Amino acid sequence: MLKRSWKGWLYLLPAIAFLGVFMVYPLIDVLVYSFEEGYNSASQTYFGVGLYNYRYVLRDPYFLQAVRNTFLIVIVTVPLSTAIALAISLGLNSIKPLKELYQTVYFLPYVTNTLAVGLVFMILFKKTAYTDGMINLLIRLFGGQSVDFIEGPYWAKMFVMCLYTIWVVMPFKVLILTSALASVNQDYYKAARVDATPKWRIFTKITLPMISPMIFYLVITGFIGAFKAYSDEVALFGTNLNAAGMNTIVGYVYDMLYGDSGGYPSYASAAALILFSIVLTITVINLMVSRRQAR
Repeated sequence: MLKRSWKGWLYLLPAIAFLGVFMVYPLIDVLVYSFEEGYNSASQTYFGVGLYNYRYVLRDPYFLQAVRNTFLIVIVTVPLSTAIALAISLGLNSIKPLKELYQTVYFLPYVTNTLAVGLVFMILFKKTAYTDGMINLLIRLFGGQSVDFIEGPYWAKMFVMCLYTIWVVMPFKVLILTSALASVNQDYYKAARVDATPKWRIFTKITLPMISPMIFYLVITGFIGAFKAYSDEVALFGTNLNAAGMNTIVGYVYDMLYGDSGGYPSYASAAALILFSIVLTITVINLMVSRRQAR
């Protein structure tokens, strides 16, 4: 028995070594950097150890703005995208002819480069000296006033950001939920139809409980993905997200490392660990809720 155990650990050794070098060690390194005050990456020196980096980050208006933007994106896009994906999946599941074709069409945006999709959205919404953009043309067609969604008011930019995020994540969620609906035992539906059960009751008492593990999975991964948002904002508003007022926590970390205000790995490490704590806390809460619902 002991021999088999050692053989198992030998098989796992390459994976453990890989995770240790590329995941565990960087995490420990970031933790150390976050407590080193005045760290200089060129000379590899610092003048103290403490919580100054965390205090600085938590008082930085750019970081607070990034936290606000990130939480707005998370709160708006995760529930909406999951609900819309569920509605689309139910519709696709009820279609018999050309069902595979429709599923493929809905999945196409997932294999498209997010920066390319962002440029398309920017063209649709951006107001220039030559054109107001297609969306503004539609707004004016219905009697409204044109709005600069890319360089205009904050609510307009956040609207485009949330709409873009929902569009990007929708195909993956539709794929997962369509597969989950297809795996539900049809005997439950047959028994419900025999009893003349209303459709809304079938949905709430059979469909939702059966696919709830996949829904919670999408919610958890959606929260994690939304908190890591950065490239989407760059695609829409350019690299100077602080000037646009649309930076995120990940964007703040990047700016502290490589941006115009870069060269501060200690601040970047503190911000990264704050983000890690937020994501970990929300993930644990979601897991506890999902386990309670499963019972």
